[in-house]
Amino acid sequence: MARPPILSLSGISLTFGGDPLFADISLAIEQTERLCLVGRNGSGKSTLLKIAAGIVQHDQGERFVQPGGKIAYLPQDPDLSGYDTVLDYAAVDVDEDEVYKAQIALDGLRLDGSVAAASASGGEKRRAALARMMASEPDLMLLDEPTNHLDVTAIEWLENELLESRTGYVVISHDRAFLNRVTKGTLWLDRGVMRRNAEGFGRFEAWQEKTFEEEDAEQHKLGRKIKREEHWIVHGVSGRRKRNVRRVAELAALREAKRTHVQRAGPAAMVLESGKTSGKLVIEAKELFKTFSGTPLLSDFSAKIMRGDRVAFVGPNGAGKTTLLKMLLKNLEPDTGTVLHGANINVAVLDQTREVPEHLSLWEAMTEDKLLGVKGSNDQILVRGKPKHVVGYLKEFLFDERQARGPVSALSGGERARLLLAKIMARESNLLVLDEPTNDLDMETLDLLQELLADYDGTLLLVSHDRDFIDRIATSTIAMEGDGTAVEYAGGWSDYRALRGEQSTRTPAGKPAVSKPAASPSQVHSPKAGGKLSYKQTHRLEKLPEEMERLEAEIAKLEELLADPDLFTKDNAKFVKAGAALSERQDKLAKSEEEWLELEALREELGA
Repeated sequence: MARPPILSLSGISLTFGGDPLFADISLAIEQTERLCLVGRNGSGKSTLLKIAAGIVQHDQGERFVQPGGKIAYLPQDPDLSGYDTVLDYAAVDVDEDEVYKAQIALDGLRLDGSVAAASASGGEKRRAALARMMASEPDLMLLDEPTNHLDVTAIEWLENELLESRTGYVVISHDRAFLNRVTKGTLWLDRGVMRRNAEGFGRFEAWQEKTFEEEDAEQHKLGRKIKREEHWIVHGVSGRRKRNVRRVAELAALREAKRTHVQRAGPAAMVLESGKTSGKLVIEAKELFKTFSGTPLLSDFSAKIMRGDRVAFVGPNGAGKTTLLKMLLKNLEPDTGTVLHGANINVAVLDQTREVPEHLSLWEAMTEDKLLGVKGSNDQILVRGKPKHVVGYLKEFLFDERQARGPVSALSGGERARLLLAKIMARESNLLVLDEPTNDLDMETLDLLQELLADYDGTLLLVSHDRDFIDRIATSTIAMEGDGTAVEYAGGWSDYRALRGEQSTRTPAGKPAVSKPAASPSQVHSPKAGGKLSYKQTHRLEKLPEEMERLEAEIAKLEELLADPDLFTKDNAKFVKAGAALSERQDKLAKSEEEWLELEALREELGA
């Protein structure tokens, strides 16, 4: 005989700010089910999960939990106040002789149980809350973004624990690889309506596409039926009065159905454009060494990052990924070693702290950003150098005017992520640095972000634990293993895992396989130790940027000329001449960039 559901929701409705978030939601979850809850940011997923947990009170409907049933909820912002250590917090729901269960969970999540609760970071608090849930062995787990702040090792541990557990769960997550592996059913919250599919997340996109196609077909048929009835009302032969009254009432009902149909929101109109082209060499790191509290964080790291590269940095939490990024951006000095930037570098950074003052409105958060700049009145911001109304720009990121004037504190995690993307995408850049960009983003925004990054003309440095995202974006992966070493692999996450351990196929990031360039003028005529640049070298260093800018302008004009598809047939001689001129100027630009880099490195060395 089938077991009754551990949790039932019946006719659940909730209204926020005068508008219904969802209405008449009914849902039954059995104790062994493995479900994901998906939907756009702001659709109410987290709120519905809190109603299921009994944390948020609904307006209408009933929530029922089987007598004796234990429901556990993973909050996005756990409160550890009142506990001395994270182990004390993680073990609060188990008996004294079962504290080992909490310790095992903390070990799996790579968190030291002796960390003081008061000083724990946001990520450590989340892992402590996850360990507490796993140790308590509830009948049903409600998991809201459990992979946020977890490194891949911890994510894989969690995947295995969930698959081996006899406990059911409902999980909200942006991590496709995670959802594909751990779910066997899908709940889809869409425009206040709950849909359910007996297949896991791997089939969601096909199901979603089919649902939308059926919806569009129904709306098309409804529109045609309304037109037929309107034509009959105007031109039809009058029949019995009762019949006429009935058809008029039916037409009114059809029009009401059309009026109340909730249209699908379109995707965010995000645009990511690179600014002025950087030099061919973007960043060169030479023999970087960095320690933290006496422990080597990075040892003998050297790398060249070229224009157009998309480099992912992976590794366990605490391995030094963010520290390495800061050194590469010259925001943090290495203990030893040097970092050299190429010409015309324009950086935009999305860091994982994502701090926006809670008391500000979205409007104020956009216009008060000094990096964006403000032109004229405070309702204008500069979007890639052009003034734009702040509400119009926010609408491109799916915020309406009411939200624009509301506080940042009212935003969900995904909406906050979109706000920060709006801020950095308003800037022109040719070097984009993204530290955990996928946290809290819904699937549609993630897909759009992937497309934008794939078409981005600049260079990308990416820190992420999202394996699917790395596979779709990265051209190379630098793996930091936590012991001070960094190893570079061609391709994304799957390529890294496939090549890991095969010593003959991997190249240490500290030993890039590059040919040694010919000696530049600055090397041939380098001054004696303790001296300074010669007058000729100083003059050359001052003139090279102007020369590179001129060459870039000439290259742009020649590329525009050669883009004409009819030029080859109309004037073949001109086509050949322009091609040769383009090749010549590209060679000159490359040599000028190399010369500038050598002279700049020499100047910095002598200045030190």
